[in-house]
Amino acid sequence: MATQLQGKVALVTGAASGIGLASSQMLVAAGARVVLADRDEAALASVCKQLGTAAIPLSVDLLDPSACAALVARTLEAAGQIDILHANAGTYVGGELIDADSAAIDRMLNLNVNVVMKNVHDVLPHMIARKTGDIIVTSSLAAHFPTPWEPVYASSKWAINCFVQTVRRQVFKHGIRVGSVSPGPVISALLADWPEEKLKEAKEAGSLIEPSEVADVIEFMLTRHRGLTIRDVVLMPTNFDL
Repeated sequence: MATQLQGKVALVTGAASGIGLASSQMLVAAGARVVLADRDEAALASVCKQLGTAAIPLSVDLLDPSACAALVARTLEAAGQIDILHANAGTYVGGELIDADSAAIDRMLNLNVNVVMKNVHDVLPHMIARKTGDIIVTSSLAAHFPTPWEPVYASSKWAINCFVQTVRRQVFKHGIRVGSVSPGPVISALLADWPEEKLKEAKEAGSLIEPSEVADVIEFMLTRHRGLTIRDVVLMPTNFDL
């Protein structure tokens, strides 16, 4: 594994924790240099210290439109190229729609949908000019069936799933692969909003995924020969349906 992505440069958003952190760790272990973008400056510093010189911290609030617009340019300034974009940053709103806070809905839709679209839009000219690139978007199992306890979150992932699959069909002619990874519930900060009873039940049933398991799938997607695109991978705990 140590040389599979040697010489590649990856940009990972939401990289200081959860799936983004596991993805960054995997990419460094596979030989890539990684620009870790996150708004948590202290967590970034700690993570990059552990990962070593192949990890480049980039403190950014993607919900700030000007900061979001500067992400690709700042990454290119820091690392010179972008071979891989893992658009991972996201947040969660669950529960009854009637109980949801409107500001939280706006924030989630901005981060889960608008920011992803902007990040992909901004990196495409660079990848098209180089005639190569990989874009992986963190989606969700919720993008594939209507999850009754998370109508807002699931809707954001349905939207981004459509975005991934339509953009893929536009840019494959430029040597760019676009795919999404759609995990079931992952042990991460996003589960903090789950009802306590539901979280306890899921843990006891063994129906949660480790972030490293998602990173393993992303590695598989990135290391296929260029003539093969893994369009979408849905992964879930075996006990998910219990």
